[in-house]
Amino acid sequence: MTDIAHLIYRVEHQGQKKHVICIEDRWSELDGDLFTEYQVGQTIEREQFRILAPVTPSKIVAVGLNYKDHAGEMNKSLPEVPLIFLKPSTAVIGPGDSIVLPQGVGRVDYEAELGLVIRKQAYQVSSDDALDFILGLTCVNDVTARELQRLDVQYTRAKGFDTFAPVGPAIAVGLDGSELSIEAWLNGTKRQSSNTRELIFSIEALVEFVSSVMTLNPGDIISTGTPSGVGPLCGGDTITIKISGIGELENNVQAG
Repeated sequence: MTDIAHLIYRVEHQGQKKHVICIEDRWSELDGDLFTEYQVGQTIEREQFRILAPVTPSKIVAVGLNYKDHAGEMNKSLPEVPLIFLKPSTAVIGPGDSIVLPQGVGRVDYEAELGLVIRKQAYQVSSDDALDFILGLTCVNDVTARELQRLDVQYTRAKGFDTFAPVGPAIAVGLDGSELSIEAWLNGTKRQSSNTRELIFSIEALVEFVSSVMTLNPGDIISTGTPSGVGPLCGGDTITIKISGIGELENNVQAG
């Protein structure tokens, strides 16, 4: 595994799905195993592949109310411990895929979030060791049927529809996640803008807490919460999540 900070993409190339590495705009195939040991392989041209979601997680463990300003806009008190819920693997889509708004669910919101991609099986991991279990960082859009969330109290239905978990475009390896700008842009207008230094529960604390409850598998994602500025999506919209050092996750919105 290279010690140089780099981006890992999952792509479709000549009918096959594979991972590639980007270092300073040079694209190469990934030789080896993403979660154990890999090396930079032969050069590949960017025009030859389509970018997919960077991993296929068995689950996304998402965190609610992890920015003070978002808790305020939701009229919720700050949690004493992380509020976690699951998004199913069937909700995952990649860059350029469409978010489909289900019929009859009411308002559906975007939520820009930093995602932690797990590198190796993690159970009862201490915060001191947490970073060793993280492969890298990615962008997540925690799409939410807001009216169903309020109606159900728990979040499974509101967060679990197919296409409600755009992820990507890449996994940033070797990037410090403690102070990254995070934004959401709706149709070219900035709607969310914050920094991961505003997280209530840190990256390390989240790995410790989640792994105290359940086993995290390689490729699983912890989505660390969204700042204020969440808002509704409509058919025909384009929503873009931007996180410094990772890139831009852009998806169109389609009415169901």
